[in-house]
Amino acid sequence: MFYKKTYLKKAKKYYAQAVVKGAPVGTKVIAERLSKQCTVTRSDVYAVLMDLAGVMADYMAQGRSVQLEGLGTFRYTARSLTTEKPEEVGAKLIQGVRVRFVPEFTRPQGAKRVTRAIVADDIEWIPFEQEKKKKDGKPQGESPEPGGDTPGGQGENPLG
Repeated sequence: MFYKKTYLKKAKKYYAQAVVKGAPVGTKVIAERLSKQCTVTRSDVYAVLMDLAGVMADYMAQGRSVQLEGLGTFRYTARSLTTEKPEEVGAKLIQGVRVRFVPEFTRPQGAKRVTRAIVADDIEWIPFEQEKKKKDGKPQGESPEPGGDTPGGQGENPLG
């Protein structure tokens, strides 16, 4: 995981900010990896993942939170205008909806700290520096993601 040094003008101090590198890992790549870890095919995993957001949205629109074991809890929050009179509070003040996500956590008996389900215990924080580019325009030392974007992590089908 990478971080960069960032200056906060208001506080006149520096802090470390996490940096996301590269393109996001897509649904197809996640489906491919999950299919290798279980007996479900990639297309079945992909279909379930594609329907998940809609199902979650339906439940959250009913005012419910959605808890996915091993992942965490999702719920809607509202961004609202303010008013001085309580009788003026209503749906017309709501300006937007966001999804709040809280990772699942456990607190080992007697421990003061919690363990988050999707936060690795052994993150190695590396300073992010602009990568030097090779003559071909690609960053040095970059290797392709495991499995890549091709189904099954294989190249073109030689049979057509």
